[in-house]
Amino acid sequence: MHPPQIRRATLDDAALLAELNRFVQDIHAEHRPDLFKGDPSSEELTAGFRDLLGRESVRVLIAELPDGRPAGYAMATVNERTGSALTHAGSFILLDHLAVAPEATRRGIGTALLNAVRETGRQAGCTRFMTEVWDFNSTAVAFFEASGFSPAWRRLDQPL
Repeated sequence: MHPPQIRRATLDDAALLAELNRFVQDIHAEHRPDLFKGDPSSEELTAGFRDLLGRESVRVLIAELPDGRPAGYAMATVNERTGSALTHAGSFILLDHLAVAPEATRRGIGTALLNAVRETGRQAGCTRFMTEVWDFNSTAVAFFEASGFSPAWRRLDQPL
């Protein structure tokens, strides 16, 4: 099996990212319809990705199979934190999205994207790599833990 090619996304990739995001959006909407829209329009998603791609702190990487077909993407944000009386100054890269097309799972795509985000963070001077994952997504939790992530804190939720 050949490793995927990882490249940085451009504004021209906004529609592709919207399509690759759709199945992840569906999972989120199924489990948290109070937060996630069930069927956002392609135009709305594409515009959202175009906006994100234009932000300096955002890094979006696309994985392509050896035949050039897109297989997934990762979106991360470089964050600079100023120090305070309570915390040290520092920078970290936060993985916001990781999506692998269902037909490309179990082929090393997710791991390749994580490694590329990790390297992107190092190049940006980051000292930490963080992500968040919904408790309902046990597959993602297992993947991230197998990839060396460990729980750091919990965000709890309650309707008002």
